[in-house]
Amino acid sequence: MSEASYMEQELRSQPETWQEAARIGAANSSLPRAGQRVAVIGCGTSWFMAQSYAALREGAGLGVTDPFAASEAFLGDDRGYDAVVAITRSGTTTEVLRVLDAAKGRIPTVTIIGDPETPAVALSDDTVALPFADEKSVVQTRFATTALTLLRAHLGEDVSRAVADAQDALTAPVAQEWVDAEQFSFLGTGWTFGLANEAALKMREASQSWTESYPAMEYRHGPIAIAAPGRVTWLFGQAPDGLEADVMRTGARFVRHDRDPLADLVLVHRVALERARARGLDPDNPRSLTRSVMLEAPAVS
Repeated sequence: MSEASYMEQELRSQPETWQEAARIGAANSSLPRAGQRVAVIGCGTSWFMAQSYAALREGAGLGVTDPFAASEAFLGDDRGYDAVVAITRSGTTTEVLRVLDAAKGRIPTVTIIGDPETPAVALSDDTVALPFADEKSVVQTRFATTALTLLRAHLGEDVSRAVADAQDALTAPVAQEWVDAEQFSFLGTGWTFGLANEAALKMREASQSWTESYPAMEYRHGPIAIAAPGRVTWLFGQAPDGLEADVMRTGARFVRHDRDPLADLVLVHRVALERARARGLDPDNPRSLTRSVMLEAPAVS
């Protein structure tokens, strides 16, 4: 491995992988059409991207879209789904493979995948392969954000601002107080709540940090009690009225930027990396984690 960690190399490549994903997403015909009822599944980071996609698709008026952790997916016939979208970097995660196998011949499936040489391909009716966004680090950065960029482009969004903002996020200062902070709470509304969940997970994985995540309007219903000097409340997207003032009164640092929220997640990737380095941790190989969770050997007929 070169002097730079895989995580650093991969997070820095995001503007380029997003551009390629936008091109693919805008032209793709296998992803759900307007009006279809869709279930979107994933595990961990992929589940959080599913949450963001679902909020964006429903918010655009393109059809009912329900995000599920793959282990908790309710896909009974009475729910009337027209399609299942699976997001999986590895293509080997047991819970995702189980859902794809159970849906086969009953609900059309399309899988967004990093490694196309894996069992998920055989279990899917269609796949959208993003091998250029696959990763060597256990900690996901570019695959997740590239998959969401693909989906945003397929929904008809112009993601050029997001790409430019991601480039800006790669050179923005990483404040020392973020590296030293005792605790982070990440907040979002609508599609950015999934980003808040993912930001918190990234901090936990890469740097063993104490992090939490909430819908922004729910933060004042209890969780704000954790805010204090030396801690950070980081918001993705627009701030609800009065929230910044409420956080500032606690002595915690309130952080919000005007860049595209997905690009702001790139800055969080950098903060997580710097916190890992400051603690002498290997961000590519977090404690107790592997690239894919395989509870059993996948069986593909």
